Amino acid sequence: MKPAGLPRSTHPLVTLRHLERSDAPAWYACLADPVVIEHTSWDLRSIDDLQANFDDYASADASSSMRLAVVLRDGGQLVGTIGLNAISPQHRTAEIAYDLAPAVWGQGVATSIVDAVADWAFLRLGLLRIQATVLESNERSLRVLQRCAFEREGYLRCYRQIRGRSGNFWLYARLAGVP
Repeated sequence: MKPAGLPRSTHPLVTLRHLERSDAPAWYACLADPVVIEHTSWDLRSIDDLQANFDDYASADASSSMRLAVVLRDGGQLVGTIGLNAISPQHRTAEIAYDLAPAVWGQGVATSIVDAVADWAFLRLGLLRIQATVLESNERSLRVLQRCAFEREGYLRCYRQIRGRSGNFWLYARLAGVP
């Protein structure tokens, strides 16, 4: 999905824009960093593995995934992405997902953009629930979600395959109108 109005980042370091196919090399470079994907379910073997995602992001279907580029305000360099997957217009739900380059870790970027996208999705898309599934070892992401008023709802054993092995995930959710 490629929405007309985008969430606005208030973080002084980054802004958000549509993710474009021309971003594939920079996004792949970010996701090829073992430190970035260590606590995620990404399993990319080449830049070609990202191409199907771009078809989904370009779709006009309200249930297709949406992904935004996180870029530096100064220079426009891509330093990550954030988006919504498993969007259900019928149930008014979605799953939030994000990845950032280590260069911007520890500066409040993730907290800022997760808050911005969640607030925007409740207001602009009319969602009632946004959830996140986080690999149990991803302490940084767990703290981000907690700071953004997501509540832990459950533990998902063997929920996804992580580069050939089963991974356990925590399920978090934030509801519209619940601070």
